[in-house]
Amino acid sequence: MHTHDLAPWHHNHTFDQGNAAAERSTRLVMWITAVMMVVEIAAGWFYNSMALLADGFHMSSHAVAIGLSAFAYTAARRHAGDSRFAFGTWKMEVLGGFASAIFLLVVVALMLVGSVERLFSPQPIHYQEAILIASVGLVVNIVSALILGSAHHQHGDDHHGHAAHGHAHHHDLNLKSAYVHVVADAATSVLAILALVGGWLYGWAWLDPATGVLGAVVVALWAKRLLGDTSKVLLDREMDHPVVDEIREAIEDGGKESETRVADLHVWRVGKAAYACAVSVVTHDHGLTPEIVRSWIGVHEEVVHSTVEINLCG
Repeated sequence: MHTHDLAPWHHNHTFDQGNAAAERSTRLVMWITAVMMVVEIAAGWFYNSMALLADGFHMSSHAVAIGLSAFAYTAARRHAGDSRFAFGTWKMEVLGGFASAIFLLVVVALMLVGSVERLFSPQPIHYQEAILIASVGLVVNIVSALILGSAHHQHGDDHHGHAAHGHAHHHDLNLKSAYVHVVADAATSVLAILALVGGWLYGWAWLDPATGVLGAVVVALWAKRLLGDTSKVLLDREMDHPVVDEIREAIEDGGKESETRVADLHVWRVGKAAYACAVSVVTHDHGLTPEIVRSWIGVHEEVVHSTVEINLCG
């Protein structure tokens, strides 16, 4: 058989088309965050505000993490045609989201240590100046969230109708991680402002480090959920997804007359809304071919790659 005769059986391993809008948006937000990070850390140090310092250091991790998200998009796009990646490069984006979640946990630890230290060793704070800087930081976070939210909606509109059979939870986890970082930063900015206002008006100096502890707890919860979402994909824990039962049902309905049954089935995600499967079937039908089984599975558009093994009974 000549090489050109194999063309009909060639498989394209680019299962996800990427997210150009998210790539542009994360890169822009990275630079905005980096600038604001420098301003907040300098102001927090100068005005002696732990809440402002915590917000600034928190933002520094966001600058790195969002930068990782932007890098992940670029790397996945550039290596999309590299045959060394057996099932495409989409998981680079998920890995970027996982790394961002780890950065969030590092920030949580820094926030907790700094805040507890200030609870036991309070320092004088320049409240008015610190409130001004924290307010500017909040505005920056809101703008960044709007930029990333716009990228999410634009990508959703581009792919409207492609998520088959009502599976509405196919998220861009890399974009979600960047968005969580920005929202977490906005939340800590709000807490910092409230703490500074309380300290300024009522003399409650303890409120500044206390809100640092509260902010750390909130961010830790968000990081935990993001770690769960991304690690599930990275570890191919997809066998509880509805598409697994749908594949099994499609095969057994299609081969009902020949008592075709699924003996073994493995399903994993290769894109935001794309899955691959390897299935072994047992049948009495000596005319059953892998192409027929693939046609049964093909009614589910999210299954973009399948490997079929047929075992004959008797």
